[in-house]
Amino acid sequence: MSDRPLAIRTTGLVKTYGVRRALDRLDLEIPQGVVYGFLGPNGAGKTTTMRILAGLIRAGEGTVELFGERVGWLDRAPLARIGALIESPAFWPYLSGRDNLRVISSLGPAPAPGRIDAVLEQVSLGDRAGDRFETYSMGMRQRLGIAAALLNDPPLLLLDEPANGLDPAGIVDIRGLLRELAATGKTVFVSSHILPEIQLMADEVAIIAAGRLVSSGRLDRLLGESGEVRIRVAPDEVARAGEVLATVAAGVRLNGRGAGWLSVAAPPERAAELNRTLVAAGLSVSGLESGSDLEGLFLSLTEG
Repeated sequence: MSDRPLAIRTTGLVKTYGVRRALDRLDLEIPQGVVYGFLGPNGAGKTTTMRILAGLIRAGEGTVELFGERVGWLDRAPLARIGALIESPAFWPYLSGRDNLRVISSLGPAPAPGRIDAVLEQVSLGDRAGDRFETYSMGMRQRLGIAAALLNDPPLLLLDEPANGLDPAGIVDIRGLLRELAATGKTVFVSSHILPEIQLMADEVAIIAAGRLVSSGRLDRLLGESGEVRIRVAPDEVARAGEVLATVAAGVRLNGRGAGWLSVAAPPERAAELNRTLVAAGLSVSGLESGSDLEGLFLSLTEG
């Protein structure tokens, strides 16, 4: 657990839709000044959690604290410290990007002079600020949504799939932007299904499944605790290799990267030993890698 003060704390959050429980006693602690990855399979409760934090829906049970202050359903003042992009951003199609932000800014506290153009530049939309929103690509619309979330320079950002629709270069740009925002002291709470990207940008993560927290903490610690060795053998020897490896290690499974690959839950320093074990059994090893990745951790914790 980080020693930073908390930006968000949820305790026992419950939300039901009819007979379906979307959140089941969810407890989260998100430190200030970090990029915090929020991960889970489809339907795990990620967007529901963000909507509760943003005051868009009400939890059935549980509490929410923002920067140490408990927030009730009718307490709107604390929400002024949040900038949010949840689900697909909605704007006026016939207005330019700049004019959309002008209208949004008129609905709340006035941003600082020049702030609209500053956030447009920040999300790389400065040269398209005067174009109508209906001409924007999906990636540009996502960027405008992030710009809207940044208008009042909030200390906390809630971003639901911010890289949706972006090309690889755009994803890299957004990664850099979110890292820069965290470096200035902002807390960036971001959900994404692009696990390699979260691994590159996040300081800490929480993984949920079926509305419950299954793991959380500093990303480097979680990956260090989930080391694996990846081994490649001939495709027709996979079953035999799995049997041999199971006698000396736990967590042997097929690896999704291609035919003949197996993964073993083991620290990297055991790679040579596992290689020798297979060779001693008469099996040929054509590939050997070690390390940890967020995708493997995610799949193991959410059972695929």
